[in-house]
Amino acid sequence: MSRFSSGKTLTRPDELIAAGWAAPAQAKELAEVAARYSVAIPAGVAALIERPDDPIGRQFLPDAAELRTLPQERADPIGDDVHQVAPGLIHRYPDRALLKLTGVCPVYCRFCFRRARVGANNPAGPQGVLDEAALDEAFAYLAAHREIWELIVTGGDPLAVSERRLADLSRRLRAVDHIKILRFHSRVPALTPERITPGLIAALKASGKTLYVALHANHPRELTPEARVACGKLIDAGVAMVSQTVLLRGVNDDVETLSALMRAFVEARIKPYYLHHGDLAPGTSHLRLPLDVGQNLVRGLLGRLSGLCQPIYVVDIPGGHGKAPAGPAYVAREGAGWLIEDWRGGRHVYGDDAGSARKKP
Repeated sequence: MSRFSSGKTLTRPDELIAAGWAAPAQAKELAEVAARYSVAIPAGVAALIERPDDPIGRQFLPDAAELRTLPQERADPIGDDVHQVAPGLIHRYPDRALLKLTGVCPVYCRFCFRRARVGANNPAGPQGVLDEAALDEAFAYLAAHREIWELIVTGGDPLAVSERRLADLSRRLRAVDHIKILRFHSRVPALTPERITPGLIAALKASGKTLYVALHANHPRELTPEARVACGKLIDAGVAMVSQTVLLRGVNDDVETLSALMRAFVEARIKPYYLHHGDLAPGTSHLRLPLDVGQNLVRGLLGRLSGLCQPIYVVDIPGGHGKAPAGPAYVAREGAGWLIEDWRGGRHVYGDDAGSARKKP
């Protein structure tokens, strides 16, 4: 375990060096990284780091490799800007919109696809939270677009804002009758579980909507006993939970770790939802894997894990074109029928009577 024992959040290279996670000779490079991409490691996260290159350390400790930006990497890798219709409001898909409520997180991931937009220099405001004028504009758009059935609230981390602001958001949403589903994307229940209080849950439920929380976790060690208790509080209060995970080199890029993580979600009553391929965010190439590696890992889960444990492997197409399923293909046309591959790699012919019938004159 780390030598770090203080209850404070680490944000500076000298604090990381004092914790034993970096050598003094790295101070200059780490300062350059921290100036470009925010660093914050709360005490609870610090306690999970056993060494700098372990699966937790790789997610949250700054690395000099982040100073290297590849030509294909971009500050807005999934094209939020293309679909922004009001400050912080993204309308990419017909029936749902996304509200970036804040640019602040309690802990900053080194692979974050919004890393160039979150943290101390975030333009959303002095505290990184959308102000009243911005929210007014966003809600005017939401009210005028009755095709929007679901609102996804993200950031930053929306559960890092005050209960008062969450209650205000819920109050505004209660008046928008055509929005039926409210989904929050957050790391808070796992990494700062102490924030999941009765007051926060009441603030979320004040919207009167069907509530989902998508928990972001990438390694089974993140689902500590405290994290499971926090998730249980949400679920017992009527909040459904799903998961999202990013596939990361040196963190979860093996079948055993992914299997343990997906089972841990299900045991905690959280349905595995998305397994994200790493986005082309600047300075993240050391954590990304090739797509075919991801496909092989997903193939390794099939048949070994319950269907409850199977996530959807997706890639966000750069430029704002949305998500696409990126999993391996198991079915291919073979003559008048099909060739189907099972989870062990065996191939089987499947006769398509319906398809044959359709071809008859």
